[in-house]
Amino acid sequence: MMRLVLFLSVFVGALAAAESTKPNVVFILCDDLGINDLHCYGRQDHHTPNLDRLAREGMRFTTAYCAQPICSPSRAAILSGKAPARLHLTTYLPGRPNTVAQKILHPEIQMQVGLGEKLLPRYFKDAGYVTAAAGKWHVGGQGFGPLEHGFDVYHAGQPNTKPSATEGGKGEYDLTGFAMKFIEDNKDRPFFVYLAHNAPHIPYTAQPDRVAKNAAAFEPVYAGVIETIDDAVGRLVAKLESLHLAEKTVIIFTSDNGGLHVPEGTHPRITHNSPYRAGKGFVYEGGLRIPLIVRWPGRVPAGVVMESPVINTDWVPTLLELTGQKAPAGLDGVSLAAVLTARGPAPQRRLYWHFPHYTNQGSRPSGAVRDGNWMLVDYYDADAPELYDLAKDLPEKNDLSAKYPERVKEMRASLVAWRESVGAQSNTPNLNYVPARYRELYVDVDASRFDPATADELHWTRMQEWRTGMNSVVATSGGGGKAGKGKKKAAQ
Repeated sequence: MMRLVLFLSVFVGALAAAESTKPNVVFILCDDLGINDLHCYGRQDHHTPNLDRLAREGMRFTTAYCAQPICSPSRAAILSGKAPARLHLTTYLPGRPNTVAQKILHPEIQMQVGLGEKLLPRYFKDAGYVTAAAGKWHVGGQGFGPLEHGFDVYHAGQPNTKPSATEGGKGEYDLTGFAMKFIEDNKDRPFFVYLAHNAPHIPYTAQPDRVAKNAAAFEPVYAGVIETIDDAVGRLVAKLESLHLAEKTVIIFTSDNGGLHVPEGTHPRITHNSPYRAGKGFVYEGGLRIPLIVRWPGRVPAGVVMESPVINTDWVPTLLELTGQKAPAGLDGVSLAAVLTARGPAPQRRLYWHFPHYTNQGSRPSGAVRDGNWMLVDYYDADAPELYDLAKDLPEKNDLSAKYPERVKEMRASLVAWRESVGAQSNTPNLNYVPARYRELYVDVDASRFDPATADELHWTRMQEWRTGMNSVVATSGGGGKAGKGKKKAAQ
């Protein structure tokens, strides 16, 4: 009996020791936060002291990519480790209706990530973690929410709130407060927190004093929202430090896609992604590049600026390795654990995108391939591939496709082969296509070429007129086809 008690005591002690070595994970995801919206990424008119500190104390990535330049598929990639093309969830839920301005129709997407797909919370549960989600979900509606996908608790919060002394305009402090309480309640257990802010997605507002403080910014209200996000992150970090959990906790701060560079909704101007081209909705650098900061004191080296390309499909295998688990077969991402802990270089590979949709931001169905410094952009509604050398041309102004036809041919073939390998959906002709409307929205005005940072009054007026035309064609949509398919319609 004595031996049995001793054995159980040692066994329980070993389990406790094993659990104590598992890092906690706090994953903070912003909504439409652009690559240069933070001061530490060079944005001089924005104030982000807490995130600047996080970058100084951790690793800041300059070439981090989203798996899709729009919300739902990017989030699905983060949570599943699979490419949106493989999931057949390639645009936001529930998807934009087809219009007469389209040459081709959208494929009918899945309206949720199915419960048969194993997402991050279930992996963490397998490893003995307690899990919480807060904020925007947007990868499935009723029956396909965070709880059904394995989170222990979920707090949706409100996407829009009235700014006050205790709250911002996007529920930033409510969501952060929920995360902080969960952390305090579970400080003695390994935990995973998925904190998905609604900010700075339109429509937005901010506390009046923050707006006034940022009066000289490109867009003062937007700058106020960014500062509010920063303050909320600072509070969460302070909570971890007060609980003596900083050294035991991996903090990941990132965005789902690039910043919104064109007028939309009630906002005549929002942000800019200069020097990168375009923004949300486009497979150019301004739409694909996202801020990414990772801090884990003592494990992730401080003050490192990582320039190697990574993509947010990598988070499932990365977090599995960091928490002592083995990644299953069938994932599209690869582990970045060796990169984060300075044990090895970033993986060398081609990165692929498949975005077969027209968007409210003015983009057209397209795919892209990054190979080294080369970026191929291939539109699906026209035989006009584009090729850019990002080492010499970050703004993607100089199309080199005519100069390097063999490279274009090979990279296009690679993109086709990749689409086939993941079972990607394709577009079909639009029998209700009206060429004049297409020309108005995609030829006469190329929204990807609009640079808010340098635009004069004439360009801004032209973009406002373009926005009116885009809104009009969407409001009178009649291009045929359905937005998506699936058992449940997703909540907005």
